[in-house]
Amino acid sequence: MTLSKARTLLSIGLLSVAEAVCSPARNPDIHPLMIERIGKAQPLYGEADTLTLTVIGDIMLHSRQMEYPYGPFLAGVAPRLREADFAIGNMEFTLGGEPYSGYPAFSAPDSYAEYAAECGIDIFLTANNHILDKGLKGLARTIEVYERMEDEWNVRFTGSAVNEEDKCRRYPLMVRKKGFNIALLNFTYGTNAGGLSGSWPATFRMNREDIAGAIDRAEEKMADFIIALPHWGNEYELRHSRSQIELAEWMIAEGVDVIVGSHPHVVQDSCTIDGKPVFFSIGNAVSNMSAANTQIGMTVTLKFSRDRNGDKRMLEPEVTYNWCSLPGKLCDNYSTVEVKDCLECRERWLNETDYYKMKRTYTYVKETTGVSD
Repeated sequence: MTLSKARTLLSIGLLSVAEAVCSPARNPDIHPLMIERIGKAQPLYGEADTLTLTVIGDIMLHSRQMEYPYGPFLAGVAPRLREADFAIGNMEFTLGGEPYSGYPAFSAPDSYAEYAAECGIDIFLTANNHILDKGLKGLARTIEVYERMEDEWNVRFTGSAVNEEDKCRRYPLMVRKKGFNIALLNFTYGTNAGGLSGSWPATFRMNREDIAGAIDRAEEKMADFIIALPHWGNEYELRHSRSQIELAEWMIAEGVDVIVGSHPHVVQDSCTIDGKPVFFSIGNAVSNMSAANTQIGMTVTLKFSRDRNGDKRMLEPEVTYNWCSLPGKLCDNYSTVEVKDCLECRERWLNETDYYKMKRTYTYVKETTGVSD
């Protein structure tokens, strides 16, 4: 671990002094051959026959969240993220530099992205409606930070690019591990503050011609599976829109194998199209939101297997509901936890109102969307 990285983790409360000095598991320089370009440490010998890819909801940083150390934010879900071969998060903010700001124009400290990486996020999604909140200059700086993190933190990003060549490299983003070749397509319906048409840097838009081109490139690169990660839909609605289902049907017909969406800030229903799973929205992971249904989100784990003959297939996805508790509720900080671990743990809460809100919301969202964990 570099000295600068250790200092960052110490400053955000994620790493103790003893861990910074003594823990070999956190030092990628100890076993460099075991660290792939992306993903978690893997054995040098022998191939596992199952690949896991975990997608978590919107990672946000509102102004009030900046008043607290990040450490507990994702601690309750970090073990699941770290266990995955690849963990993916929608980074719903820019890294536009100071002055830092929350809604409606997000600009988070660089250390927040580093915190997400330490929690286990391997792949950052940047195609969302807030990515141009600080204009093209803010997007350029965001990409610059993520490019640095590719080298220093073994992470990748997609959804935005600095030029056409970079776009072809990141759209789709190809991730390879355990003999699997996976293509990731991340794009957004639009942005709150637009850049000039045809200018760079740019974020990937929900344009069928562009999406089809990305699917073609995925097939040319021999992708075993193509995963679409759209930023779409109507905010706060628990059911998908007509435009979502129409685009989903088209993408599946074009060759996409699974769709996991974001943007509505709530969990939406899911379905299968020609046997391919579609999760229209998985809601928030961590935020300062408290409106109806915005504190509950989902983690979706996709599993891909290979048999002894080398044939590959996608297994049934796994869903885990999460709850983002605000300061003074579960603890004195923001804390996202897995709901099933907490349903019978009233004693853990500082504020019983939040506990019962979690239980009611969990039941209501499952019944309304039909998505069970």
